[in-house]
Amino acid sequence: MTMPYSITFTLHADPLSTSQLLRPNSQSRSYICVSSRPLDSAMSELTFLFMDSSILSGKWLIRFRTSLLDFVNFTVFLFLDFLDAILCVIYRYIDQFLEGKTTACYCGSRGEERGNADGDGENELSETLYGRRNVFRRIALVGFSGSCKDSEKMNSGSAWNRWSDCGCSSCVDGMENRNQKLYVAVREPPRGRSGKPKENVIFLHGFVSSSSLWTESVFPNLSETQKLNYRLFAVDLLGFGRSPKPRDCFYTMKDHLEKIESVIHQFGLNSFHLVAHSMGCLIALALAAKYSNSVKTITLVAPPYFPSKHGVAMAVLENLAAKRIWPPLLFGSSVMSWYEHVGRCACFFICRNHRIWEWILRRINPRRVIDLTKHTHHSAWHSMHNVICGGAKLMDGYLDELSRAGVKIYIYHGDQDVVAPVECSYNLKKKAVDATVNMVKNADHQTIILGRERELTQDLEYIWANTADIERALKYCIPTKVV
Repeated sequence: MTMPYSITFTLHADPLSTSQLLRPNSQSRSYICVSSRPLDSAMSELTFLFMDSSILSGKWLIRFRTSLLDFVNFTVFLFLDFLDAILCVIYRYIDQFLEGKTTACYCGSRGEERGNADGDGENELSETLYGRRNVFRRIALVGFSGSCKDSEKMNSGSAWNRWSDCGCSSCVDGMENRNQKLYVAVREPPRGRSGKPKENVIFLHGFVSSSSLWTESVFPNLSETQKLNYRLFAVDLLGFGRSPKPRDCFYTMKDHLEKIESVIHQFGLNSFHLVAHSMGCLIALALAAKYSNSVKTITLVAPPYFPSKHGVAMAVLENLAAKRIWPPLLFGSSVMSWYEHVGRCACFFICRNHRIWEWILRRINPRRVIDLTKHTHHSAWHSMHNVICGGAKLMDGYLDELSRAGVKIYIYHGDQDVVAPVECSYNLKKKAVDATVNMVKNADHQTIILGRERELTQDLEYIWANTADIERALKYCIPTKVV
């Protein structure tokens, strides 16, 4: 049995000897450091040696972890490539059996593209729908390239939901009535109040969210004074929340804009402020550019903005949904954005049973927004690709129009946001030089709102009040300080 022993170091400052560092002394099982320099210099050399060894060890550990993570990434996403290709075939057979019609997917070439979208600007299908790489995709299509005949189970162009979607009233409303409007949560000032005209504010939520993001955060925290002056409109975007989720829609930027325009006309909004989060920021910019004479201010919270350039759609997809297993939020985003059929499976278990998940979430945390499951795979999939990715190339044109119109833009972004990096807001500032960027410390894509509802509401009230002061000063030629 080997007896443990300690290693000691003896330092000698010997000006006559040749420098030798860590010369072993076998008799005493110690190490003698002989140096021609003073004692403190010898100690410094010894310290440096061990620091250098520690650094090398740390670098090796980092490289090992990186290599291991890369290997796991490759393995996981290779498996998902294979799984998505297999599910493509499985879903075609199931759709054919249950609905009498196969549902076209984006696993083939653009030649299979459905003809509803005219491919022009805001109504264009994103290149990311067909440009997603999958090494097994062609294998899945072998022997299944023939088109299946439609039966009478589903009429051509039917807006019914899929068998894999939820059939509750909030999900099927508007499926058969194509003219049904978006769901809008409205907060009006008290009746019978007279005085200065009421201001209008339109709120747009982000991806896989709903109007409850705003009705449970900003609406309850509005000050009593501002409740008298503002009409608040929180919109459920097309395909989300309690708004219609038509199956025969591509959820392009044009589709979303047309529905929100119907809200503007329905309530007679001649002027309004815009507040938006995440994906809603892109739709807000498009809406504001079209109604630049009616928009007073735009407040963008965590905008996923990328400068317009060739191939920007794929760049957006690779940035916002990079194929990485860590952090978990990014992994979930990548799975739902890159894998059409795996994502449909997830929606089958989650969105189709959203009432059960809502019940569970309500008991876990009653104060949290729970409408994250009120959408269909079809609406979320196309909105992600056609609005967030495909709409990126339109943003610079919208910002140019808003700059010419002098519309003031306010931006709030969390410095811990891993979904929409902080560079998004700084790049937007470069394009819209008059925009005001507010970086919120220790906030991410969700906690930029949730957890700081009161602070955000106070900021919004200040923005709206300041704009009203400027308008009043311009009207009566009163000097004022513009912030």
